[in-house]
Amino acid sequence: MTATIATFLGCKGRALRFLQIFFVVAPAFICYGFGQNSVGNLLTVDSWTETFPRIDTVHVTGAQKSNNTTVQGAIVALFTAGGMLGALSCSYIGDKLGRRSTIFLGAVLITIGQILEASAFGLPQLIVGRLLLGLGAGVLSATVPVWQSECALPRSRGRHVVLVGLFISFGYVLASWVSLGFFQIKNSSVAWRVPLAIPNVLSITIMSTIYFLPESPRWLMRHDRVEEARQALSALRDSSGDSNEVTAEIRLIEAVLETTQTSITWKFLRNGGDKIAYRLMLCLLIQFWQELSGSTLVAIYGTIIFQQNLQLDSQLSRILSGAAVSWKFLSGFVAFATVDRLGRRGLFMISGTGIGLCMMALAISTSYPKENHAASVASVFFLFLFNFFVPLGFLGVNYLYCSEVSPIRFRTPMVSISTANHWMWAYVITMVTPVALDTIGYKYYIIFCLVCATIPPTVYFIFPETKGQNLEDIERIFQEADNPRQTVALARQLKHTTHRIDVLCKSGGAVAETVENVEDPEK
Repeated sequence: MTATIATFLGCKGRALRFLQIFFVVAPAFICYGFGQNSVGNLLTVDSWTETFPRIDTVHVTGAQKSNNTTVQGAIVALFTAGGMLGALSCSYIGDKLGRRSTIFLGAVLITIGQILEASAFGLPQLIVGRLLLGLGAGVLSATVPVWQSECALPRSRGRHVVLVGLFISFGYVLASWVSLGFFQIKNSSVAWRVPLAIPNVLSITIMSTIYFLPESPRWLMRHDRVEEARQALSALRDSSGDSNEVTAEIRLIEAVLETTQTSITWKFLRNGGDKIAYRLMLCLLIQFWQELSGSTLVAIYGTIIFQQNLQLDSQLSRILSGAAVSWKFLSGFVAFATVDRLGRRGLFMISGTGIGLCMMALAISTSYPKENHAASVASVFFLFLFNFFVPLGFLGVNYLYCSEVSPIRFRTPMVSISTANHWMWAYVITMVTPVALDTIGYKYYIIFCLVCATIPPTVYFIFPETKGQNLEDIERIFQEADNPRQTVALARQLKHTTHRIDVLCKSGGAVAETVENVEDPEK
């Protein structure tokens, strides 16, 4: 054991956690948002349609337009298909390679994909680039929130991980305004090649810094690398390796690892004390709602909605699309400010109610003829209002919640599976949206409205609160409760308990007292 405080890149404590965000979390999710939104903003650029006539829906009509629309949806959706495969692969490679090596791999895939996209002269190259870009984004989206939550302090974990949503939104903003700026360059492939190449700066930043930052102490403990875990915690907690705080956290992680099942079997999935099936269902549901809220629909096809469905001109459509995602980015700060105050449950219910009402309003306003100016203005208003409610619960908090409720031994595979579920539904939405908007029109929004109506009651009855609780405390909640309602009730009791690791360590308390306090919240 060492009496000194370990450092990474010469930093420790809050400064080190800031470097994690600046060098890895921000670039990873800005790339995610940029990659998801970039092609949608380029579909009507003249040079783009000339280079890829098979997905041109601007200069064709009739059956040809219908056919091209289907192909266009498939090409745009390749990003999400790749994301699904990338996230799913982490269930196998994530615990084998470690958090840092998996993040490095994701950044490499993103870089290769972006280079292929930006240099494409034909559809096959664009397809390969889009798929690799999605693979990398899927790997990062499944791994970075886990790495960040396992390194963060319990009291600030919500704010740290919910930054994911802000960075995704900023990626949307960057893609929209960069595309608008280069759209002014007429009759040149520069109008789309440069925007697609810009994010390489971010992915290269991840590759060049990730190994200079700490590995997840919980992953290190699981692989019996106790001394390395102690050094990582020493740096992250700004405390010496033999301090009460670090020692107590090491022992608590060890205690949880010793009492947790080592492999998932069907019998254990149904009846295991860790409630794996219940917890996996929570993760799958929250990521399903993230996509069926309509977030991807508006993010990717905002320009198309403004231009083709609301009959606005090309320039104004791009300006409004850029303004909408900029507003979405700013709205994300509301979640950042409230996630550790209102809690995860409160934000899910507020967000679900708001986006459901917005989708209902969009279904009504877009049902009027396209020539109805008042209805078009109302549609634009509700799209902006929608972009206020989405970041509250479903653009960052969803990733946070999945990483919190997943048990330490299965955190990587469970988060990977739930994130792959998110990407799968994103693929479905991306694929069918062009056709749906062209065929059923306003009725498409009704589907999202109905799904959103299920969010508040479901969250209230079966989603336990996790704010401010140590990851090992959350583990105990699921182990002690017999059913979902008891789990919610126990979590409600536990949030009032002041005996947390940080308080215990200051008073020199033992791990046994921690476990006792978790099992009896009245103490």
